Amino acid sequence: MAGAPCGVADGATVRRVGRALARIRGFFAERDVLEVQPPCLGPAAMDPALKSIPVSGASADGTTAYLQTSPESAMKAMLAAGSGDIYYLGPAWRGGERGRWHAAEFTLLEWYRIGFDHHRLMDEVAALAALLVGERPVERCTYREAFRRHAGVDPLTDPDAVLADALTRQGIQLHGTTPERDEALDLLLSHTVGPALGRGTLTFLDGFPASQAALARLDEDDPRTARRFELFIDGLEIANGYHELTDARAQRERFRAEQAERRRAGQPVHALDERLLTALEQGVPDCAGVALGVDRLLALALGAQSLREVRGADG
Repeated sequence: MAGAPCGVADGATVRRVGRALARIRGFFAERDVLEVQPPCLGPAAMDPALKSIPVSGASADGTTAYLQTSPESAMKAMLAAGSGDIYYLGPAWRGGERGRWHAAEFTLLEWYRIGFDHHRLMDEVAALAALLVGERPVERCTYREAFRRHAGVDPLTDPDAVLADALTRQGIQLHGTTPERDEALDLLLSHTVGPALGRGTLTFLDGFPASQAALARLDEDDPRTARRFELFIDGLEIANGYHELTDARAQRERFRAEQAERRRAGQPVHALDERLLTALEQGVPDCAGVALGVDRLLALALGAQSLREVRGADG
């Protein structure tokens, strides 16, 4: 930007971002949610969709540690220790993230509310988003409804061949490979469904397929789906939240499945996140949690066209 040093946003943007961060902290202070500072280094992410950035020799025993893609495991250890409601506002890192709306280093807001389910947490996310981007109608639709409406497929019942045909219709390039079912759904979400959501609204997408539950519990009313949601504004995914799974045995099984998926994909296979599993074994209270991309939300609030305008660098 004109007049700004390389890698630094202009002064007016720096001030506006600073004021927005102060409003976020005020929002949680009013709700008696405690700010915490978990370690920035820890275990590698288990999720095959995430690439952790290693820091050689950074752990206490001199072995490799990883810049955290999320402070989740450390924060759940705090919850198990009796912290009460907590939030984190600060940097997080994901390898290979480059582009208009992606950066390897980004600002993350993550918080956990004891006694909340995902529906109640969506209400709170909507209130925070409205504080920064202004009041908008709030829309909620299920993952299934959104895919039927915008991709013409039923993500819960249509066979893989139907999903593959939908990818072809949408002109989504597969580079000669046949995607697994969840990969096909992710491609349709990122290229077709997601960009249609949040147009003039705050749109919450919930009821993700059980195979994409991640750290969410399954829905007792429909075990084919998980109590997981995402928020979209102007076609951008802003937040990803769960009614948190607190069953250590079930989470260990999911981690092992993710290890197997990484192995099949030729990705690095990391050790299980024992810090998170230990927290679950000790007793994480019933809660809901969400991770929100602050840079994206502030870019929308400021009318910016990319993260670079807010962060002043590619990350």
